[in-house]
Amino acid sequence: MAKQILLVEDDDKIRGIIRDYFTAKSEGDFEILEAVSGEEGLHMATEESYDIVLLDVMLPGIDGFSLCRSIRKTSDVPILFLTARTREEDRLYGYELGCDDYICKPFSFAELYAKVNALLRRTKKAPSEDLVCGPITLNPMSLVLKVDGNEIELPTKEFEILSYFMQHKGWTVSRETLLTRIWGDYAYVETRVVDNHVKNLRKALGPAGELIKTVIGRGYKLTDPSDIA
Repeated sequence: MAKQILLVEDDDKIRGIIRDYFTAKSEGDFEILEAVSGEEGLHMATEESYDIVLLDVMLPGIDGFSLCRSIRKTSDVPILFLTARTREEDRLYGYELGCDDYICKPFSFAELYAKVNALLRRTKKAPSEDLVCGPITLNPMSLVLKVDGNEIELPTKEFEILSYFMQHKGWTVSRETLLTRIWGDYAYVETRVVDNHVKNLRKALGPAGELIKTVIGRGYKLTDPSDIA
């Protein structure tokens, strides 16, 4: 079955080239579904599921950042931004909202194709596969958490935070990202709530809680002992 890509881009020429390139290069293994505005992209992302979303930042109506935030409230679909914005703060903001990768215009279509395939390989992990970080083992299907072989229970929010850390170990995860991914609509939730839950999570994990590092001014990072020199 062809992998479905939602392409949200208002430039007709870019959409056409991406569609033709991906269709020819994959020999029909990719199907491109197109939206020309943020509103249309949001409707399509809500009504159907996709293997990956390619998302322009500067869109008419709902901009790409806002659309990414909305998608992340209900879906973990890989999101790759296509953007003419090259400032570091724009890229970091995109990652905070939950995007998985960035490519800046003008870009090589071969590189875009490679990035899409890399993201799909990275995210095709079977849901029953254990996530492991040092002494911590978490199974996202059975919802079983073990530390040093001993099963422990966590409150729902702490479990969801740890699961996100385990899926993104080695990444710096901002408080805003956790609010978006765990709480969804966080208009009335303060970032200090995240700090309290992370504090409780560290305590529940015992010595293994020290693997959750605070990145000053940025958020948190789960470090794997095998990656520490």
